[in-house]
Amino acid sequence: MAGNNASFSIKNWSQDDQPREKLLFKGKTTLSDAELVAILIGSGNKDESAVALCKRILASVDNNLSELGKLSIEQLMAFKGVGEAKAVSIAAALELGRRRRGEEALEKKRIISSLSVFELMQPIIGELQHEEFWIIYLNNSNKVIQKNQLSKGGITGTIVDVRLVLKSALRVGATGLILVHNHPSGTLRPSEADKQITTKLKHAAQSLDIKVLDHIIITEISYFSFADENLF
Repeated sequence: MAGNNASFSIKNWSQDDQPREKLLFKGKTTLSDAELVAILIGSGNKDESAVALCKRILASVDNNLSELGKLSIEQLMAFKGVGEAKAVSIAAALELGRRRRGEEALEKKRIISSLSVFELMQPIIGELQHEEFWIIYLNNSNKVIQKNQLSKGGITGTIVDVRLVLKSALRVGATGLILVHNHPSGTLRPSEADKQITTKLKHAAQSLDIKVLDHIIITEISYFSFADENLF
């Protein structure tokens, strides 16, 4: 069995089928998603090459890298030829990609629209399977000073610690706040609890001359803005 597996390792492929060499000599952008994942796992199984195996894995998620990143270690290991080490390599690489997206979004520090909030926060909470509520603190130029997770789990009016939010706002010198949370269900319709939280924080912040500029609900692919929908 080991000999058969060895025959399908990248080093024994023909030159045209070696992703590592292709990356080195032709550049990383010339590789397909399957070829890039094949570099991570190094070898396939006795019946198929690493590239063929990776094409099959990608086909199972409609060739969507975001969906691939959601597969568990156990789900990846269900594919013949993918052991724990290979599954961990795939999961780690995709997590690095997700974090890179988050860092790139942080470079866009000035909030100019609801879309810029979505671009900042989607990599962080857009693909989670649970709800998280965040506060973005802005200065008077609408530049992000800080962003904090306020709660994790279900959203209810009782989880909002107004004093903590405003204490943080004063500490960092914020003049504006944007409320952000995700809906793992994919629905963009705000709940009554969402509306109550918005009203509660807006009124509390007014006494300190701090404006709540928007409340954004984020899903994996889209968002809902209270400000854009004139719900303020």
